Amino acid sequence: MTTRFLDRPAVRAVLGPTNTGKTHLAIERMCGHSSGTIGFPLRLLAREVYDKVRALKGDAATALITGEERIEPPGARYFLCTAEAMPRDGGNRAFVALDEAQLAADRERGHIFTDRLLNARGREETMLLGSATLEPMVRALVPEASVEDRPRFSTLSHAGACKLSRLPPRSAVVAFSVEQVYQVAELLRRFRGGAAVVMGALSPQTRNAQVELFQSGEVDYIVATDAIGMGLNLDVHHVAFASLSKYDGVRQRRLHPAEMAQIAGRAGRHQTDGTFGTLSGAGEGRGRPLEFTDEEVYAIEQHRFAPLTKLYWREPTPRFDSLATLIGDLEAKPFEEQLSPAPEAIDLAVLKRLAEQPDIAGSVRGAGLVRRFWEACQLPDFRQLGADAHARFVARLWSDLREGHIGADYVAARIEELGRTQGDIDTLQGRLAAIRSWAYICQRPDWVLARDEMAARARAAEAKLSDALHQRLTERFVNRRTAVLMRTMGKDRGLLRVKLEDDGRVTVEGQSIGHLDGFRFVVDADASVEDRKLMLAAAERHMPALLAAKAQKLVTDELGELELADGALVRGTQKVAVLERGKSVVRPRVVVAKELGQLDPAHKARLGEALELWLAQKLAPLEPLAALEAAALDPEAGSEVRALLLTLADRAGTVRREEAGLAHVPKEKRPLLRKLGVSIGSLDVFAPALLKPGPRQLLRALGVDRRPVQAGMEAVIEGGRHLPAGYRHAGKQAIRVDMAEKLFRAAHEGRAEGNRNGFLVDAALATSMGLLPESFRALMRDAGFRQGEAKPLAEGMFGPPRPLLWTWRAPRKDSMQPPSRERPQRAERKTPRGDRPRKPQSGKGKPEGRGERREKPAVTGPATGKALAGLAELFGKTS
Repeated sequence: MTTRFLDRPAVRAVLGPTNTGKTHLAIERMCGHSSGTIGFPLRLLAREVYDKVRALKGDAATALITGEERIEPPGARYFLCTAEAMPRDGGNRAFVALDEAQLAADRERGHIFTDRLLNARGREETMLLGSATLEPMVRALVPEASVEDRPRFSTLSHAGACKLSRLPPRSAVVAFSVEQVYQVAELLRRFRGGAAVVMGALSPQTRNAQVELFQSGEVDYIVATDAIGMGLNLDVHHVAFASLSKYDGVRQRRLHPAEMAQIAGRAGRHQTDGTFGTLSGAGEGRGRPLEFTDEEVYAIEQHRFAPLTKLYWREPTPRFDSLATLIGDLEAKPFEEQLSPAPEAIDLAVLKRLAEQPDIAGSVRGAGLVRRFWEACQLPDFRQLGADAHARFVARLWSDLREGHIGADYVAARIEELGRTQGDIDTLQGRLAAIRSWAYICQRPDWVLARDEMAARARAAEAKLSDALHQRLTERFVNRRTAVLMRTMGKDRGLLRVKLEDDGRVTVEGQSIGHLDGFRFVVDADASVEDRKLMLAAAERHMPALLAAKAQKLVTDELGELELADGALVRGTQKVAVLERGKSVVRPRVVVAKELGQLDPAHKARLGEALELWLAQKLAPLEPLAALEAAALDPEAGSEVRALLLTLADRAGTVRREEAGLAHVPKEKRPLLRKLGVSIGSLDVFAPALLKPGPRQLLRALGVDRRPVQAGMEAVIEGGRHLPAGYRHAGKQAIRVDMAEKLFRAAHEGRAEGNRNGFLVDAALATSMGLLPESFRALMRDAGFRQGEAKPLAEGMFGPPRPLLWTWRAPRKDSMQPPSRERPQRAERKTPRGDRPRKPQSGKGKPEGRGERREKPAVTGPATGKALAGLAELFGKTS
């Protein structure tokens, strides 16, 4: 009969969906007490939490007790157990918790969880953790419990069906049979490089090793049974169901929505949202597609499920007067209406089968032997052989136990026989299941002689088999080379380590994918058909870097260190090759010097190819200029834009505005220039990417731009007659054109906020660049800005002088406007008459600050003709 502890401290029931932190809360609460016990549904989960608590409390204070493993230091205060190994009264500890308590409705193990729910209590605090569907049963059976509902940390949403070939990375595929797990894992190996495999029958060591494959990113997929739904914390973003039905021990049935949610809830941990769906192409039989119903999707996304109405119960303290009395008590019906008799579990089925055998039944006399016989019948069927086969194993076991103990020699021989690591995956799994049975037997306090030694041998054999099984699973279901190649197709391909080995092999993340034959990539001969396409795609992405590396090695080995100078490739003072104008300014032809003409033709051609690859890598900073040249060949750009682009390319990326013919470029074409990286400034049109030291030095070394190059391309330098490339005069100084444009933009922003009397211009930016005040004023005059005169304070007034106001007038008649998006108001029209510059009369005098002569606006004819002439010179054609 059920014992109720209503006089114990109140019980706290924490209920909610997955990813609500219930287990984490229980760990924190237990560690805050002087002692505690937590019962878990799986040995794997108990082991995972044991490792966490041991890290907090130390080895001496933490114990792990499961059917097959028992780590119990003498002074242990915190016990992590499976539900079956958990003391039914809590073990007289301060804190007691039961995880996944809704399993009290499970056909096979439900009576165990029901008993712990009703009877396991802590001296100071008791916590029941489970699904919200358990709430009515808790309120009815444990009325003293306070119920807390915890919301999910992240959102879970339905993503529909997805092909296996398009499954997103960091996905888990859930199947409900070993055959289906293997099938899906094999397909993922072929098309995605592999998957980790997790099943309930795996040992914790094998499970952890497989999970580490997934968690470390070595594979992006994990295939698991529904055991993944019980607290296995993984970095999963999507859960795909390979089936929506399973065999529950009685029949093949569709999963309940709560079961679906328990599994789907593994997607999206903590604050990361997750998705769930099905695998398209799979079916549920009779031609029906594999898909969730609308009602199931709503229930899973909203965490709304039908509440439990019954929990399974079996007498937890039967009498041992005789086998008949024992069986009668185990088949007794509960008294509470919320409880149902548990279906016949395998331990009861084995007991009834063996009790029908006269030789066995005749040997079980007295309460002690009946109890001992019942404990033998409770040996779990790790091998999943069924009641009849398992009953034969228990009968053989009882033949030794009824005489006292099992001999150590016999146990050692069985363990040694099962500990062999030869064989395939199925063979190793069978041995692991069998060794788990012997590990369980060796943990019993009075079954085996030399118990501790035999238990240690069983654990060692299990560890050895686990390593071998992990290796077999990895060899069968993980193709590391394919996994690496698939990663090259993703967004993180730039982070991969692609290396050219000394022997010519090309490796990606340490995995060989082929070799270079000269400068030709050859795929590994042992590559599968599926891998060849991936290898070629990966090689195509990384080939420029690989060829450049090989060319650099070849050039260094053959010629030493090269330099680019005066339109030639030189080594010291010796010319190795000269550069001739090619189809593009930045794509010259490499002609090997005459001194190397005596080389073997094949070797000379190979060296010339290496030099071209070396030069292409060297000229990589000039890609913006190459883009301008390529855009100039596009007929869609229009003749005016093409002329401007050719002028820019011919002048190495910088041209005065009055020489650019910008007035004839349609406004709708100007976004194309911005897309190409061309800035239209107040005084210059330029490509900012070419105003860096690297590109400028390369242009001079190529002989494209003979102007001197400022080594550091500082913002402001001393002026002179011949300015370096990319600079313009600013009084006695010179300023880089993009920095000048920065000053003009700041001034135009101030102008937009001014009034008819003028506007303020902050000279602090110019000063920070190193521009002197007189140089700043000269530069601003070139852009049409005028600084007003200082006005003295009236007599008797004190304080700082009034700020100087500026005015602006366009310096040309080519509709030049400031480059801001909004056209600012024309402040000069609001300037008082007294402040306006006077116009020259009859050619005598000029406006203050203007140039010596007034230039005519640029027209289409000359500019276009000059640009076409440049095009003819560039490509060797006549206009």
